Amino acid sequence: MDLSDLLDRPTERDDPTQTLSLPIAYPVTMLSAVMEDYIKAIYAIESDTGERVGTSELAEYLDVTSPTVSSMLNKLQERGLIDREEYRGVTLTEEGEVVALEILRHHRLLESFLTEQLDYDWADVHEEADRLEHHVSEELTERIADVLDNPGVDPHGDPIPDADLKLPDSAETDRLSDAEEGDRAVVRRIRHQGDEELRYLSAAGIEPGVELEVVETAPFGLVTVRTPGGEQSLPEEIARLIETAPTTEAEV
Repeated sequence: MDLSDLLDRPTERDDPTQTLSLPIAYPVTMLSAVMEDYIKAIYAIESDTGERVGTSELAEYLDVTSPTVSSMLNKLQERGLIDREEYRGVTLTEEGEVVALEILRHHRLLESFLTEQLDYDWADVHEEADRLEHHVSEELTERIADVLDNPGVDPHGDPIPDADLKLPDSAETDRLSDAEEGDRAVVRRIRHQGDEELRYLSAAGIEPGVELEVVETAPFGLVTVRTPGGEQSLPEEIARLIETAPTTEAEV
């Protein structure tokens, strides 16, 4: 099956007796791909830290200069998509968060489709979905969701917003970087910014669903884990991307 096949499949939206309650969103079609990337980045950093996002932090995340970030933030502020305070950084407004969730729905459904229907490796779909997410229609998005039976998470364990742009409930997780020697856990989610990190973990045999045992936590930042394929030593910045649940909870 390829993307064109989906246009011939009926969905709930084709049924006039079905209604779909979507939040009033800022039209994503009025935003450039770069604007969408900034909104998605702000959402990702806020979700990770729980704090407002600084200009330098956003510049590092997107690998651009601070003046470039400031210019784009001005444009997003003019559109009412961010709240910006001097020396305190930015946060998404309600409208901005809706846009972010819509983009994430496109992106994560595309990752799932590429993996499940087109036989992409789970570690190779992030950047492909980055390129496609700006160009898929709502109709195609819903048809993809229908084909995949509305998955709750993508191949990396990231939650997929539903058609109402609500995130599914998820169990609490811990970062592998915070684990102690002897801990046993199952990988639930891998946070990431690009395929390079995913390929690194894939080569190490670490992906969602894999059980790990923490063998050693070194004071200089390495976390050594035992996987089904053997021991792997991970830099702390990589271990921090891995969210786990204790094996007893993961098996429930």
